[in-house]
Amino acid sequence: MEWFEDWFNTDEYLNVYRHRNEAEARQLINLILKTIDFAPGSTALDMACGAGRHSILLAKEGFNVTAVDLSANLLNVAKHAASEAGVNVNFIRSDLRNFATDVKFDLVVNLFTSFGYFEDDEENFRIFKNVYKYLKPTSYFVMDYLNRYYVEQHLVNRSVDKIPGGEIIQERSINEKRVIKKITISKNGQEQHFLESVRMYTPNYLTRELKKIGFDIIKSFGDFNGNAFNAETSQRIIIIARKMQLPG
Repeated sequence: MEWFEDWFNTDEYLNVYRHRNEAEARQLINLILKTIDFAPGSTALDMACGAGRHSILLAKEGFNVTAVDLSANLLNVAKHAASEAGVNVNFIRSDLRNFATDVKFDLVVNLFTSFGYFEDDEENFRIFKNVYKYLKPTSYFVMDYLNRYYVEQHLVNRSVDKIPGGEIIQERSINEKRVIKKITISKNGQEQHFLESVRMYTPNYLTRELKKIGFDIIKSFGDFNGNAFNAETSQRIIIIARKMQLPG
């Protein structure tokens, strides 16, 4: 079992990332909608939707949303949240590398560093090729990813977060081109151990690969407020790309 199959399917995952809330998701969705114009009833695909924060907000904005994730646990949380919000989202359980559909989309999103999980570069970039395939001509792809340069300069080696009955210890390191996080959850006298391992690509490498596939880079932001990307100071890179119109 790969690390993401184990970790993302636990109840503790959402506890560790509880600070990544709906307000933050709303900031990013607002930025996307402010940058790109969409007609009512546009189709959207959320690749690696997690607990459905962004999918649900897109559905509230009138999109016809399909959302894909591998974690059965996170999908159950997302389905419940969508029901509570009174919106319809087509949630599908699938590995992004194998996901297939006949639907073409006006917007595809891959958010919250849901990229770089695989050891092999070809496997990682297969996701971009799938994105291109599922987009309508001249439609948009939005990627929200870590800024490798910022991570390398500002890595917090260890942090401790108190929770009821215990604590969450996160130990971070960089091993060649991957950022590794060891997570220990100590609760009520018991310990659980999990791992995260994400391949870090430079912004230039990402944009070059997207262009090779057939995307045009429209905008690059450094945060959810829409500030310009700065390699030294931006914690994230948000890329808005467009599928280029094929000749003829």
